[in-house]
Amino acid sequence: MPAERHGITHAQESAVTSPLQQKLKISGSSVVTANRLADGAVVYRTAEGTWTTDIDSAAVVSSAEAATSLLTAAKADGVQAVDVYVAPVKLKDGQILPANLREAIRLRGPTIELPITFGI
Repeated sequence: MPAERHGITHAQESAVTSPLQQKLKISGSSVVTANRLADGAVVYRTAEGTWTTDIDSAAVVSSAEAATSLLTAAKADGVQAVDVYVAPVKLKDGQILPANLREAIRLRGPTIELPITFGI
């Protein structure tokens, strides 16, 4: 009988797929985004393989294969950017716009007015 740990047998535990190994599901246009390691700024991966803070310069993909390729290359660049992932976008009048609230907040910054000083 397989050993149990926290109610999960070893056979069940080995069948769990890591989030990093799961298939990417893309529905519509997407970009690869992260945070710049030096200052935490939101950055987007370009078609040239660099990072930019300008969402309109981001490489837009619409297939899981293209997104996986861009994501793999971006993750390998862990020196410049961290927490790399694929984010949905909308294309409107030649502009790239965030397709969900999280990405809109990341692009525009805090949703509250920040104080001029932080007491430092």
